[in-house]
Amino acid sequence: MTILLPEAQILPPTAAPQPYHRLGHTARHRWWRPILGTLLILVGTPVALIGAFGAVSALVWLFGGPEDLLVIGTTTETDLALTMVSLAVLIPAAMVAAWWVQRRPAGTVSSVAGRLRWRWLMVCVLLAVPVLGLSIALFSLLPGESVDASWVGWQRLAIGLAVVVLLVPLQAAGEEYLFRGWLVQAAGSWFRSPWPGIALSALLFALAHGIGSVWGMVDLIFFGVVTAVVTIRTGGLEAAIALHVVNNVAALGLAVVTGTLDAPPTAADMAAAAAFVDMALISLYGVLVLWMARRRGVQTHTLV
Repeated sequence: MTILLPEAQILPPTAAPQPYHRLGHTARHRWWRPILGTLLILVGTPVALIGAFGAVSALVWLFGGPEDLLVIGTTTETDLALTMVSLAVLIPAAMVAAWWVQRRPAGTVSSVAGRLRWRWLMVCVLLAVPVLGLSIALFSLLPGESVDASWVGWQRLAIGLAVVVLLVPLQAAGEEYLFRGWLVQAAGSWFRSPWPGIALSALLFALAHGIGSVWGMVDLIFFGVVTAVVTIRTGGLEAAIALHVVNNVAALGLAVVTGTLDAPPTAADMAAAAAFVDMALISLYGVLVLWMARRRGVQTHTLV
């Protein structure tokens, strides 16, 4: 005799919650989708920038503005602004690649919650600020780390600080969406282990900053590894974005104030002593973030 169960008792198999780096491995995953998405970002970003700058230049000309407003080399502040905007475009580019090519919600590039968790981001910023303050204090004690300051005038100071405050956070976030977001998840759609994506993103992140000293490259790779690990362990880009934003705003803001924006400091040229200090403080930040994430019960997995 066959016993029929009520429909409510016939339950479908449950899917296992997935970590951040596996969010690209959906039912629609195909081996070629991460490759196509990467090509879309690499090709589509410059095309979009050319179109956007062309449209803005046309509007400037139409309303009688300065013709060289968006010309590279006009002023140092203009060059900085154009660079920041160019990198900020990586945010929508990575999200479009996830949505259009991989057929998944664009917000899954931000976090396992499908969005940027702003409250958690602010907590991470509050953790990054004192770590950065300690970093500045320690760097000031290192030999050869003094800065030759010069006054640039109130107008250039105001413009430079406005560019730093308004655009540098978008630039830092753009880099995180590409390296710790798209690349980590692209590799994670092929590999169950997060380490291929961590290694690939950290190496490309270091190379993107130029070939400098050996210790500078080591420091950049270490930054990429720690921020990728923290991203996966906390289920989103917030902690990586917070550290990157605080670091870049402080470094470029100091360059504006001291009049050294023409040759801003770069981690690629870092000396050995500075690299050891920086890596120690990056590690401290990572430990603090993971401790706070556990204490606050931050979501780290989600159903794909």
